[in-house]
Amino acid sequence: MSLGILRSRAISLASKRFLCTNAASAPLPPPPSAASPSRWNFLKYAVVGALTGGTAFAGYASYAYSLEEVEEKTRSFRESAKYAAGDGATALDKFQGLLYSTAMTVPAKAVELYLDARRLIEEQVRSYTEPYTDKLLPDLLPQEQHVFTLVLDLNETLIHYIWTRDTGWQTFKRPGVDAFLEHLAQFYEIVVYTDEQNMFVDPVIERLDTKHCIRYRLSRPATKYQDGKHFRDLSKLNRNPGKVLYLSGHALESCLQPENCLPIKAWQQQDIDDTALLDFIPFLECKHSLRYIEE
Repeated sequence: MSLGILRSRAISLASKRFLCTNAASAPLPPPPSAASPSRWNFLKYAVVGALTGGTAFAGYASYAYSLEEVEEKTRSFRESAKYAAGDGATALDKFQGLLYSTAMTVPAKAVELYLDARRLIEEQVRSYTEPYTDKLLPDLLPQEQHVFTLVLDLNETLIHYIWTRDTGWQTFKRPGVDAFLEHLAQFYEIVVYTDEQNMFVDPVIERLDTKHCIRYRLSRPATKYQDGKHFRDLSKLNRNPGKVLYLSGHALESCLQPENCLPIKAWQQQDIDDTALLDFIPFLECKHSLRYIEE
């Protein structure tokens, strides 16, 4: 009995030693070799360099040249991507032409993309900085060709508005504004031209001009944005410049045509004894009569 037990233990011990010996002697698998990153680094730096160079070129071109100049200077380069060998060319010439055209296609397409992007951006910028149209007013009727146009600013000329914490926005009419508009509407085509937004201008004019003496109203989208300010551009009114007058409390600072400006005292609601608008009526009536006689 004891002899059998000893034999089984000896066999078990020998098998364990055999397994341990095999496990210890088995070679470990080699670690996976890391791929050399040099090619990927080269590709990465090449892409970054190309993007940096392209961005620098686009920035310089945008600063130094107008869109038309860039189009003119790159026209021959872009046309080179369409190179085709003539019918009488040899097979070698045709092959070389194909290689050249293929090599020029990518940079030519990049230039085309730049031109398209710049054109789109400049159109968007122009929509904010230029009047929305070159003809802000419709054509005069044939029987109205003799009519003169009186362009009026709004704030501090016809009205004054303020904002306080207690009352919010308040709008005040300048003394004499009703008589001024009603009388001069007989002689002039009256237009309000302001740098305020439509949402403000329309309700104010509706309350101010109950007799509809003001024929047209132009707001901020009709102005020219320049040097951080919104200017009235009378050349876009679709009217004879010699028959246009611009009356404003800030005439010379807000209009691009100083020869058409009539400065008037800027008004605020505290000046309840102001008579500047009424004082201008005889002058404007006389000016209209003199110009009418000259014609």
